[in-house]
Amino acid sequence: MADEEPVDQKKYFEDSCKPKCVRAWLEYQGCVKRVEADETGHKHCTGQYFDYWQCVDKCVAPKLFEKLK
Repeated sequence: MADEEPVDQKKYFEDSCKPKCVRAWLEYQGCVKRVEADETGHKHCTGQYFDYWQCVDKCVAPKLFEKLK
């Protein structure tokens, strides 16, 4: 058992939390659709992308730290 590779629990928890952040994901996708025609390169969706991952991380953190104790 000592030779087994550790499994990253964070990925599992992220997958279980993503459905709870659908609203943030849809806002990000809406932004992507709006800016895909921008040829200047000035428009971006970084804020919405970080909002989505903040939602996921906020859901994952308590579950992950409980496992690490």
